[in-house]
Order: sequence, then C-alpha cells, then structure tokens
Amino acid sequence: PQHHRRQRPLRPGWCAHQAGFSLLEVLVAFAILSITLGVLMQIFSRAMNTTSISGSFARGAELAEATLARAGSEIPLEQGDSTGEAEAGYTWSLRITQVDVADIFLDQAPPVTPYRVTATAYWQDGSVERHFSLATLRLSEALETVGLGAGDAPVRAPGQR
Repeated sequence: PQHHRRQRPLRPGWCAHQAGFSLLEVLVAFAILSITLGVLMQIFSRAMNTTSISGSFARGAELAEATLARAGSEIPLEQGDSTGEAEAGYTWSLRITQVDVADIFLDQAPPVTPYRVTATAYWQDGSVERHFSLATLRLSEALETVGLGAGDAPVRAPGQR
C-alpha cells in the first residue's frame, strides 16, 4: 500500500497548486519601480539642463573670443566701448582702456602703448541673463602726446591715428 502524504499549504489559505505573487507584493514592486524611474528621470533632466547651459557658455566663449580678436583690426585700438548684436539672441561688448605705464618709464616715453581689452558676450537663458568675459593686454605704437585730456587720457598729436 502506498501512502500518500498530504502536502501542507505553503501559507495558510494557499493550496500547493497556486503560484504567483500576492497583490501586496505586486504593489510593492510597482512602488519600488516608480521611485527608481522618478530618480532616473531627475538625473537625465539635470544632465540635459547641464548640457544646454554648457552649450550656451561655449557659444558665449566663442563670441567673446571672436570679439577680442577684432580689437586692433576691425575695431581700432583706442580707448572706449563698443557693442553689437550677434546671432541667436547673443550680444557683445568690447571695452578698451589704456594702461598707465608712466611709473615704469620715469624719464622717457614708453616705446608702446598698452591697452587692456575686455570682450563680454551676453545672452538670455530663460529668466536669467548670463555673460562670459575674456580679457587680454594689447600693445599699440607709442602715443605722441600733447597733454592729458578728460579723465587723464593722453591726447594724440594732430595727424596721428
């Protein structure tokens, strides 16, 4: 005679032929999945935002560099400010200021005239105005001065460019 062992249910209220997950287990799995997807979406959103901002700064840096390169060629190397508009909502400004080196050349005229040249690119990023600046020192031929003008800026001798 064969003895049949009766199998006990794995859990109270369950039969041995039942398989699968309970409703509670499925709900917990969906909750974990939704939290994980939410975190991943935030990470990708921040990455896309950072990529967009860095692209804007790269375009701003290119514009500032191009504007700086124009100083002394297309834009005369003279003290003053210049502004202009570029494509895609970018604007630029160029400030040229003469650097005083009289204390270095006490008993003679300086052989060159140094200028501090600052180029700045501006653009709107949503509600925030952003900017990127580059500065350099450029040298020009020495000024033959006939005196000082307004703001102690040297005045060029007549006929000199």
